[in-house]
Amino acid sequence: MIGSGILKGLGVTLKHFIESYVEDFKYYTKKPAGSILEYRMDPHTEGIYTMQYPEEQPVIPEAFRFLPFLVTDYEGPEFDKRAEADRCTSCGICAKACPPQCIWIVRTTDPETGRPIPQPKEFYIDMDICMNCGYCAEFCPFDAIIMDHEFALADYAREGETNHVHDLDKLMKPASYYKEIRPVQYTQKEQERIAEEEEKKRKAEEKARKQAAKKVAAAKDGGPNNGEDKPAAKGKRSPEEIKAQREAMLAKKKSKPEAGSESKTEARAKEDESGEQAPPAKHKRTPEEVQAQREAMMAKRRAKQEGKEE
Repeated sequence: MIGSGILKGLGVTLKHFIESYVEDFKYYTKKPAGSILEYRMDPHTEGIYTMQYPEEQPVIPEAFRFLPFLVTDYEGPEFDKRAEADRCTSCGICAKACPPQCIWIVRTTDPETGRPIPQPKEFYIDMDICMNCGYCAEFCPFDAIIMDHEFALADYAREGETNHVHDLDKLMKPASYYKEIRPVQYTQKEQERIAEEEEKKRKAEEKARKQAAKKVAAAKDGGPNNGEDKPAAKGKRSPEEIKAQREAMLAKKKSKPEAGSESKTEARAKEDESGEQAPPAKHKRTPEEVQAQREAMMAKRRAKQEGKEE
């Protein structure tokens, strides 16, 4: 029917309009904790709402993401010692994962040796290019980059005091701020980190126990055993043992033809004593012998054919 789409759209608008008054009635009846704006901005609340911005600030959910920032465990007011507590190792994974390529990183190098140091010397993010996708925070293996909640960054100038290309001084924020804006995520990440550290510690202790048990077993095998000899424990052979085994194998190979010649000599001596001729030893025929045998066979075959024809 013509105009049915318009009627459906108006029906949705009317539904939200009525639900707004229903939710207001529920709020004033139940009187839950928090302001009415917090209650109306809850994702489970129906209806529409308005606010007097900027006098009224919106309630930002934890999952909200805007420009990323770098986390440092240094809580002091100054950032002179931030390199000692930075989580960022300047690995560059965030820059590679960034779709618009708005992240630039320069790694610190040792001035004496020239080797790289796992901390950023320079770190820049262009807020005008950033699309707030959160890939950098998702792919960071050290939880060093987190999406911020600060969104009111509009300005009239691109450069100057309000530079839109954020450097380390603007990007560095303490872990307490991270915990404040994302308490659930912070707690989850900390629990995962503690679990990983405990697992590493458990594996190290288990490895140490196994090594200690091997040492005790080796000490028992090497000690006295009431006059009885125990078989030596299998282990990695030393270079001297390998060399001795190789020399023994070479000596054994050399002795084989000598033993064969001695056996032939003994056979000839026995032949002389008994007067009987031993069967000739098999040997490889030469090409001339093979050709002569083939010609004899062909002559014999031709003679047979001629006899049949006669």
